[in-house]
Amino acid sequence: MSFRTGPFQVVALTVAGLLLTGCAGDAGDAGNAGPPAARRPANDARPGPVGQLGSRAQVVPALEIPSLGPRIRAKITAANRQAVVVVGNHPNSNQSVAMLYERDPVEGWKPVAGPWSAHNALLGWTDDHRAADNRSPIGVFGLTDAGGRLPDPGTKLPYDQEPAFDAPGTGFQGESLEGSFDHVVAINYNREPGNTPLDWTRPLGAEKGGGIWIHVDHGGPTQGCVSLPLARMKELLRWLDPAKQPVVVMGDAAALGR
Repeated sequence: MSFRTGPFQVVALTVAGLLLTGCAGDAGDAGNAGPPAARRPANDARPGPVGQLGSRAQVVPALEIPSLGPRIRAKITAANRQAVVVVGNHPNSNQSVAMLYERDPVEGWKPVAGPWSAHNALLGWTDDHRAADNRSPIGVFGLTDAGGRLPDPGTKLPYDQEPAFDAPGTGFQGESLEGSFDHVVAINYNREPGNTPLDWTRPLGAEKGGGIWIHVDHGGPTQGCVSLPLARMKELLRWLDPAKQPVVVMGDAAALGR
């Protein structure tokens, strides 16, 4: 899958090698004892006693997800091997870019899809989401449950198909909301994982909002959710694997870079 540069760029990560100097000597090197011919610089590339080159071991750090600072990275555990990264253009912007990353056990995080255009809440982002504040919560949240009005497109997540995934009315820009909940993935903000996205249990209390989903884009800002085009939603659902404990990492670029 190709990766294109979208209108909003994801910050590139520079990966530097850490060089550890190895030794190619013999027992006579200890304490500089022995004849001069037995002592060589540690980085000497001449053949050793068994005809092998002296070497420098190179350690390459595992790749991290670009644009994420230490505070956000600390919230991603070793068990999380899939990440949907949604980066907002500005703290008050309702437009963002989504990328899918998967963790290789040796090489670290690698991009597997994106960048995709996305929408978030009308007024942008917040560290303290409240009901009806029209801002999307910033943070790292699990993705464990899916559903929609249309049949399961092939996800490994539990999928609840219900007519109740209805989206009547119009959005903030007068656009129709019809079909917005044809496919959704519940974002585990102020909800009980393991239940249908339609479950309205709010562990943090109703005043902290809830019902934050990834759902089908309707061409305008959301009330708090993240939205993707229909084809991208299907791709996302087919990719998510509960065995890899997927998370969504979401917020504006400045907040995610902390």
